[in-house]
Amino acid sequence: MSRKKRIIGALLAAAGGMSWGLSGSVGQYLFTVQNMDSKWLVPIRLGLAGILLMGICIARYGGRVLEPWKDPEERKELFLYGLIGVSFCQFFYFLTIQLSTAGVATILQDLAPVFILIYSCVRGKRRPARLEIGSILLALVGVVLISTHGSLNTLSVSPQALISGVICAVCVMVYNVAPVHLMDKYPVALLQSWAFLMGGVMFTIVFRPFSYHYVPTAAGWAGIAFVVIIGNIVAFCTYLAGVHLIGPSKAVLYGFAEPVTAAVVAVLYFGNSFTFWDGVGFVCIFLMLAMISSSQK
Repeated sequence: MSRKKRIIGALLAAAGGMSWGLSGSVGQYLFTVQNMDSKWLVPIRLGLAGILLMGICIARYGGRVLEPWKDPEERKELFLYGLIGVSFCQFFYFLTIQLSTAGVATILQDLAPVFILIYSCVRGKRRPARLEIGSILLALVGVVLISTHGSLNTLSVSPQALISGVICAVCVMVYNVAPVHLMDKYPVALLQSWAFLMGGVMFTIVFRPFSYHYVPTAAGWAGIAFVVIIGNIVAFCTYLAGVHLIGPSKAVLYGFAEPVTAAVVAVLYFGNSFTFWDGVGFVCIFLMLAMISSSQK
């Protein structure tokens, strides 16, 4: 892998993480201030993102948008990636935010590297390298410190939130490792458009958001637009483009830009304090990135 390819892949994965960090903060605002329900928001979010992205793909790729459905094996992979991976991740992430906070949801979601490492080792029939274990542990420590300000008491969450967050992490693992062959053949935007559309249709049927007697304010609609465009289209497309370049094991670690972004937003725009433990957490993240870079040489 060339140095240029590694750098571009890392930047794309980090950009995706940053977009998710911003989207999670906006999602918490929608739940706490706008009184939205995740069962109402997620179908609309996925549906709108799918329609917008599919329109772009049709204009750019024409009839090629239907090609992933022609091959039975690719169809199975697309279902696994789009529904179990992307769509379920979206729902359980926002459900965890609603049940707790964006910080807790981020911590639990960022258990994904552990599942990816286990998957990689099982599939490759190998033991994890010391550097892999060390970088993951260091990243998890950094995320916990940044998200809790060093006070583990703030990690007290309901069993429902804990279960939802862990399921979200497993789904993150699925969409990182599932579309390997699809990404070699099709553009990321095309795969994402089908994933969003499948999730939007499925969750609309299951949760029936049209039956809710809820009308967002202007600020609510602005928040929805943000989580659709930045949190869905931009985040997933940039992140998965990074996965395609540097692989899921490395990309998911650069995705730790998500909690760092959330911490910066909290300090700059919500007036949260920046503690000593936050600083230690940032150092852990930077050390983790250095370890990843050294392992790629």
